[in-house]
Amino acid sequence: MFEVSDIVAAYGQIEALKGVSLKVESGKITCLLGPNGAGKTTLMMTIAGILQPRRGSIRLEGAELTGLTPARIVSRGVALVPENRLVFPEMSVRENLLAGAYQRRDRAGVDSDIERMYARFPRLKERREQMAGTLSGGEQQMLAVARALMSRPRLLLMDEPSLGLAPLIVAEIFDIIAELNRDGTTIFLVEQNAHMALKVAHQFFLMEQGRITFSGTPGQLAEDEVIQRAYLGSRRAAG
Repeated sequence: MFEVSDIVAAYGQIEALKGVSLKVESGKITCLLGPNGAGKTTLMMTIAGILQPRRGSIRLEGAELTGLTPARIVSRGVALVPENRLVFPEMSVRENLLAGAYQRRDRAGVDSDIERMYARFPRLKERREQMAGTLSGGEQQMLAVARALMSRPRLLLMDEPSLGLAPLIVAEIFDIIAELNRDGTTIFLVEQNAHMALKVAHQFFLMEQGRITFSGTPGQLAEDEVIQRAYLGSRRAAG
């Protein structure tokens, strides 16, 4: 189990996270919804160690992550697929994958995992020597996911994986998310496309103005009238 307890984080005097607490069950997909500016990306950056919290605790299977460097957090089993993908544009697909395994020393295992990524993402194999910056948006998202998987994470963080992608590509990305979960990866997903998230997630949280304001199952999310209006359209429109 992954647990965030009473996390407070700020940029200067601006408090972005105001005592955030949530739990992510092992083997499940948990989705965090919320409007722009709610603090979702800040939470992801805090979990990944990019931003240090002012208060609170972050634990993975009982081990404290708060205060660790991003590299140490990766070594503990947490990998981030960042918002806007952020692949290394002037490195090849293969070099990006190797970058995801930079802390590993098992060369044979790394080579095997690269082949496993090529099998899971055939388009990456076709473009393995191509510069990542020349890939399409969907291909870059696949590369960002594959790069994160190269560290063999127990918890995969995904920040807005559908952002800026065409609907057909979004559907493909969510198929990949569901497949990764079926293979045993625990996923904590930030997403604004609630309709797609409802198809794969087991648990939902809603963040507004730096606070968690809703926690529940997909069924509870779909029945909440406020969330219906804000994220799913009216009942009549959805009908």
